[in-house]
Amino acid sequence: MSDLSDTRADVDRSPVRSEDLVVRLVLVDDHAILRQGLRSILELEPDLKVVGEAASESEALAVVRAVEPDLVVLDLNLSAGSEYEGLSLCAKLSAEYEDIGLLVLTTYLDDELVVRTIHAGARGYVVKDVDTTELIRAIRAVHAGDSAFDPRSAAAAVRSMTGHSAALDLLTQREYEVLCLMAAGLTNAKIGEQLYISTTTAKYHVSNIMRKLGATGRAEAVYNASKNGLI
Repeated sequence: MSDLSDTRADVDRSPVRSEDLVVRLVLVDDHAILRQGLRSILELEPDLKVVGEAASESEALAVVRAVEPDLVVLDLNLSAGSEYEGLSLCAKLSAEYEDIGLLVLTTYLDDELVVRTIHAGARGYVVKDVDTTELIRAIRAVHAGDSAFDPRSAAAAVRSMTGHSAALDLLTQREYEVLCLMAAGLTNAKIGEQLYISTTTAKYHVSNIMRKLGATGRAEAVYNASKNGLI
């Protein structure tokens, strides 16, 4: 594996970044070829560095404990014997390492599964046919403490969550739909696209949601909603 510090000046024309700004990643997938390909793609970015790999839940727990990464990119299906071993891994990592970002990269796109993954502690969910740019954006967003879901995963979350009675006691149906997309990391423009409303209208709903949840920002609104069981 090449040393990122040797190539950073060649690919980044901005001032050389501190090593502290490099996102240290662990890749968890039972297919070695996929991990190798993903490593090759991600390490073309000057701020991303793969520091460990694992093929199973037990391997992943050991690797994470050894290298203490900033973020773990994991598949949900890690073995033939357990349909969603990655879901269990996600919950364990979330419970043990509250500062580590968790991003699911999988072939599965099931409404309820997306929600279960969020509840297990993942801050992002993207499917494996996502383009490289979107995946890298998701990694950076999760590392920054934001949520990151591709549009299909975000839509699945909305379909599964819509009708949550506790949320609808406080928010309108439309506000709840917007809240779910906010939790998925979508911008006002993307929320508008998903719900077929204008960006201005999406921004209006976001402002109302923040007011009702006593939040001064989008991230705080999502946090407050999650803490109070609204999503």
